[in-house]
Amino acid sequence: MRVLSGIQPSGKLHIGNYYGAMRQYLKLQEEGADCFYFIANYHALTSVFEAAKLQEYTAEIARGYLAVGIDPARATFFRQSDVPEVCELAWILSCQTPMGLLQRCVSYKEKVEQGLAPNHGLFFYPVLQAADILIYESHLVPVGQDQKQHLEVTRDIAIKFNNAYGEILTVPEAYILSQAAVVPGIDGRKMSKSYDNTIELFEPAATVKKKIMRIVTDSTPVEEPKDPEKCTVFALLRLVASSAESEEWARRYRAGGMGYGEAKKRLAQLINEMLEPFRERYEQLAKDPAYIEDVLREGGRRARAAAEQMMERVRRATGITPAKKAR
Repeated sequence: MRVLSGIQPSGKLHIGNYYGAMRQYLKLQEEGADCFYFIANYHALTSVFEAAKLQEYTAEIARGYLAVGIDPARATFFRQSDVPEVCELAWILSCQTPMGLLQRCVSYKEKVEQGLAPNHGLFFYPVLQAADILIYESHLVPVGQDQKQHLEVTRDIAIKFNNAYGEILTVPEAYILSQAAVVPGIDGRKMSKSYDNTIELFEPAATVKKKIMRIVTDSTPVEEPKDPEKCTVFALLRLVASSAESEEWARRYRAGGMGYGEAKKRLAQLINEMLEPFRERYEQLAKDPAYIEDVLREGGRRARAAAEQMMERVRRATGITPAKKAR
């Protein structure tokens, strides 16, 4: 069972990335799935226009994923651009993709509303994404509930291609990240680089604590009861604390006699305990860029071998290359 997922190199990784996706990727790896995880640097060109920045962000993602536990011996971890065949497949798929399908994609409209220039890359993005998935014969694609439309587009494109040329492409299924947490940022909104409200996975412990102590809370006096379900501090505590400790904090919130500062200090302690082994591994990897490059190149070699097998079938089916003659 092949599982595929990609991440854009667009900045520093944060705990929202970890609880929202990375933790589930590690679980799939541990369960023995055939995992293909890639750094989507072609996709990043829709919004990152400086070569040095793209290189920096790509290296950051590579170090980060390896630091939290992606194992190149058990998962194929690679750069998207090390498999140029994906762009060839994207063009072929685009010739079977109705304009109306792309015009209905919510992600394009959202990105333009967020201020990104409406370039063709943003509009074409779902087709390249479909190529990423289909070229490796992926069976499962991990997505959050709010990302299901992305996979539905891929499925529609694959079905239309197969109707035209035969059963060449594997139609993937969504692997819904049901346990993925929506992680609040320090301002209460969803944690996101675009909101500048993140707690980064590898930043120093002192900086993490400083950010947590700045989390905005209401003005309920210490002695008064508080609603844990409306508190950003508690929402983050619940992610990192044990079930028993979370229940105890919820009880104390409701009982009153506890200040938010006490909960913030415990939150900072728990998050830093969780992040410390990641930081140590990250620092080790930062000293060995050659190892990271070797991992990506070897992952790219394995991914490209799988992609080339698919492209041979696609080229013959479409007439790009002659069909093999029967002997």
